[in-house]
Amino acid sequence: MRKGHSKVTFKPYTMDQPTLLPPSVEELIPEDHLVRVVNRVMEELDLEPILKEYKGGGTSSYHPRMMLKVLVYAYTQKVNSSRQIAKALRENVGFMWISGRNRPDFRTINRFRSSVMKEGIEAVFSEVLRYLIEEGYVTLEHYFLDGTKIEANANKYKWVWAKSTAHYKERLQEEINELLAKIEAENEAEQEEYGDKDLEELGGGNKRGGGGMNSETLGKRIERLNERLADAMKDKKVAKAMQTLQGDHLPRLKKYEEQEKILGKRRSYAKTDHDATFMRMKEDHMLNGQLKPGYNVQIGTENQFVVDFSLHQKTNDMNVLIPHMEQLHKHLGHLPHTVIADAGYGSEENYAYLESMGVEGIVKYPLFSKQQKRSWRKQRFRFENWQYDPKQDEYLCPNQQRLAFLENKTRITDNGYRTQVRVYECTSCTDCPLKPQCTRSRGNRRIEVNPTLLRYQQQAREMLVSDRGISLRARRGVEAETVFGRIKQDWGFRRFTLRGIEKVKLEWGLLCIAHNIAKLAVQ
Repeated sequence: MRKGHSKVTFKPYTMDQPTLLPPSVEELIPEDHLVRVVNRVMEELDLEPILKEYKGGGTSSYHPRMMLKVLVYAYTQKVNSSRQIAKALRENVGFMWISGRNRPDFRTINRFRSSVMKEGIEAVFSEVLRYLIEEGYVTLEHYFLDGTKIEANANKYKWVWAKSTAHYKERLQEEINELLAKIEAENEAEQEEYGDKDLEELGGGNKRGGGGMNSETLGKRIERLNERLADAMKDKKVAKAMQTLQGDHLPRLKKYEEQEKILGKRRSYAKTDHDATFMRMKEDHMLNGQLKPGYNVQIGTENQFVVDFSLHQKTNDMNVLIPHMEQLHKHLGHLPHTVIADAGYGSEENYAYLESMGVEGIVKYPLFSKQQKRSWRKQRFRFENWQYDPKQDEYLCPNQQRLAFLENKTRITDNGYRTQVRVYECTSCTDCPLKPQCTRSRGNRRIEVNPTLLRYQQQAREMLVSDRGISLRARRGVEAETVFGRIKQDWGFRRFTLRGIEKVKLEWGLLCIAHNIAKLAVQ
């Protein structure tokens, strides 16, 4: 021992010290450890939907309950990669204990997660929810709805846009028609057969987004031309035109049609994950409006437990409330008594749906927060602040000019919902000194009024400013945001690892289950 350290003592340190009995992993896990909570909850679940995925025969499989426990615990520990999970099973005491020292490799883990669990994730989540309801953590009285955008596992520089596809397809169809016309001009026999009539295969038009020739019609047309123009093929111009049609234009037309099929009603998709749509992420709002491939994730919570979740390709929250609630109704058999949501969901369509389902909606609309400020009432040129005469069905502008009813308009939303808008026009704005502040139109000031929406907004406003409404609005700010904060901030999950909406839904479902159990552990 070195001089000056004679009074220093250390605990014994012997790496190869033998023991009478090997230590049990059980003894190394504290009684209140999260892994024990995961184990206890998973043992209570009915896993029949997952067991049905096993056909039997062949080599024995790892028990699905063990595999599910490992996956859920892994997500609570910010371990999402199948290789990292396999590594943890070899090195981490908590993983060793919950797996019973089983060591499935990363391929087995990935196969179980992406194949077996893909069909059973909703059933497992429902089982966890049943457990929460039975234990009294969830009552389904209040349902706090919110959403977030999460980036997909896709290349953000490889995309397909609907407008570009339609534009290039239109130009291609024009080139096809020109080539066909050129070939027909070279063939006198074709002109004698059709005379002054147009070719029926041309489809009678070249309109964007659906008109013109499709790949099937063009393929048949090329076959007929090959048969009829066998002698004319000796002409280099005809041969070159036919080669262009068959070798270039036909494959390109098939490509554009395939892109349109994948797009559906969407405006874009990622080439490396066709289900992902380009959307603006909340954390990237300062990056010059950059769009990234992702999914719109919706969750409903109560007491900060996830009651249900859904994933959507639509970017606007207003368009996903009804599909989300329909899924919730399917899972529960009924809807919660009250739904609380922010201004992103406040539309006539959503208000009407909640009313028809007998659900109390405490849902903001886009202008609600502004209308609560004094400055709103001072905005003289907003028609919402104008006087309305119901007998004459007229509005009175700040210059005491009357805006009379002009016409009704029908608007159709992206979901197919039809709404009626009433249009009013001022009798004369020609000599009005306030016109420059009132409207930029060269003609008279017009306003569009949706009476049904105004009625729903009035009902929502009365509910939102009540004592109960204020209390629930205050809770809404910490309900779903707590879940998103844990998953995105604490666990660092900001990008999906799997591809395709079904697998992404599976991954998010595992995260929600992991959150609920982690929340249970601190109750």
